[in-house]
Amino acid sequence: MPHEKGVAFFSGGKDGLYAVHLAERKGIKVPYLLTLKTTIGLSPHWENFGALKTLSKSMGKKLLTFDMARGSEALGEFISSLDVDYLIAGDVLLEDHLKWLERLAEEAGVKPLEPLWGRDTRELAEEILKAGFEYAIIAVNRERLSREWLGYTFRSVEDLELFLERNPNVDPVGEFAEFHTVVLASPIFKERFALKVLSVEESERYYWVRFRLVRE
Repeated sequence: MPHEKGVAFFSGGKDGLYAVHLAERKGIKVPYLLTLKTTIGLSPHWENFGALKTLSKSMGKKLLTFDMARGSEALGEFISSLDVDYLIAGDVLLEDHLKWLERLAEEAGVKPLEPLWGRDTRELAEEILKAGFEYAIIAVNRERLSREWLGYTFRSVEDLELFLERNPNVDPVGEFAEFHTVVLASPIFKERFALKVLSVEESERYYWVRFRLVRE
């Protein structure tokens, strides 16, 4: 019986990549990573697209892009053209995201796979770190976190505990877009990376960084 395959939404952040890790542990091959060019405001992930190419290369996966200006129907058609069985994402608590993914998967004729869905976010954050994922903050919501947290790196549960002690009202995985991350090390990378900040920027919603990833 051939291995089932999936395409995963990919921003370089911890949740999506941990979802890929869990899918692969279930025996699902994930040859494709799909990055969306959003139409709903600036994306710190898209603005650092070079880092996404670096990470996809480290995983040996093909990086695909789709401009959401073409619409969700066209996105469904694009996914259906990939000859995959699953559409994978790293949502945890946001019902609107889950319902959108389920509709999109149905339109594309594939199965939705949300391996993080419904998890306790503190337990999930600890699990991600204990699994060997290390990640840094690349954007913070201006109303929820100060810019001093840009570049903060989570390498251990102790780093998580310090962050939550200082920011008790922020979700442990940033599920409500309080912050965004890029993964620097994981079991699915061939290399480890360090974050090199090039500049700090501001948008209507975020303080964020332009950066590149340097192999350690």
